[in-house]
Amino acid sequence: MRFDGRQPEEKRPVSIQVDFVKTAAGSCLIATGGTRVICTASVEEGVPPFLRGKGQGWLTAEYAMLPASTKERKKRDGIKKDGRSVEIQRLIGRSLRQAMDLQALGERTITLDCDVLEADGGTRTASITGAMVALTCAVDRLIAEGKLLSSPIRHQVAAVSCGIVDNDPCLDLCYAEDSRAQVDMNFVMNEQGDLIELQGTGEGRAFSRKELDQLLVFGEKGTRELMAAQREALGDRARHLCGKPVLLAATGNPHKLKELREIFRDYYAVLPMSAAGFTEDIPENGDTFAANAVIKAEAVCAATGLPALADDSGLMVDALGGEPGVYSARYAGRHGDDEANNDLLLARMEHQENRTAHFVSALALKRPGMEPLVAEGKCPGVLLRERRGSGGFGYDPLFLYEPLGKTFAELSEEEKNSISHRARACAAMKRILEESSAR
Repeated sequence: MRFDGRQPEEKRPVSIQVDFVKTAAGSCLIATGGTRVICTASVEEGVPPFLRGKGQGWLTAEYAMLPASTKERKKRDGIKKDGRSVEIQRLIGRSLRQAMDLQALGERTITLDCDVLEADGGTRTASITGAMVALTCAVDRLIAEGKLLSSPIRHQVAAVSCGIVDNDPCLDLCYAEDSRAQVDMNFVMNEQGDLIELQGTGEGRAFSRKELDQLLVFGEKGTRELMAAQREALGDRARHLCGKPVLLAATGNPHKLKELREIFRDYYAVLPMSAAGFTEDIPENGDTFAANAVIKAEAVCAATGLPALADDSGLMVDALGGEPGVYSARYAGRHGDDEANNDLLLARMEHQENRTAHFVSALALKRPGMEPLVAEGKCPGVLLRERRGSGGFGYDPLFLYEPLGKTFAELSEEEKNSISHRARACAAMKRILEESSAR
């Protein structure tokens, strides 16, 4: 039995009151045992000088203990903060910053202020846990105000202290335990159980690997319980935690949008460009699919300041020297007239014996401040002499995918999205993104 009657693996009671400071973009009062911290999030348009023009935002933190937060009055920080406060605020900033997609935040700065009302051990971990809640509330407000399309928060974060007291591993130390702990540790973790930061010191004695493993078990247990408390306090706003990155689809074609959403659903939230207020027609005057895709992606990205994904695709028929190619959507003269395009293609292929063709898709991803990424995919097939199937769009009723013995218009969405030219281009793009993020 511990100093306050808890079991070794038992954390202190926690409460989180959201919207505690009405003037802040996001706020909460977090209490863990006798420790109480006010956490607020403030949002400013613009970023520090070293980030200007790079198309990303910034998140930083400040930490302070109020004079009466401890039994003996703590002097207020002056222009120069004490070393402990600086170290803790840097920890808070690092912990929350890595959980954010700063590009999705746009060129704005979020400052997290953590002010300790009462200190009874674990003030830094309580600050991180509460700052996560305040940040989520601020993101909710930005979305409600139309300044963000979706949440830039990629991971939920919480933190808890552990230690060895009288040779016993314990979770969530109060001050009485912390002040005489032989080993003192702080764990910052995300919802996947991954460590963001681990601070450990054997002040009283060295600790064994076995003891470290036990503290890790306690640390993960404690952070998961704190994350449950965060979600309960946030209520509906918890939906902003662990959001998917947003990509604007630079297309007005609902069929393409549907396919892109389905293909990227495990990775990104694909929204139409109209969701960001972009409805302009984009001139497609490139002489290749890739060139047109880049033109569209760059136009939407430049206008919205958000990452844009553009597809340009079409059919290339061998017997026609690659026609209709980049003119696939307007082959018969009017853009998007599928019936007329198919009729013209059938007429030109009427006496052709070689009916091999392939669909081509070029994807371009343009992110603010970065060069566009381009990926291509091709799917071979043959042209029928009459339409078959009622699904799909464009030339799908005439395009036979021989391995399955079906036209694209006869395939289910799952079948088409596993073998189509667009699916292959998307797979290539995902590989490029994974490789670039691993560098």
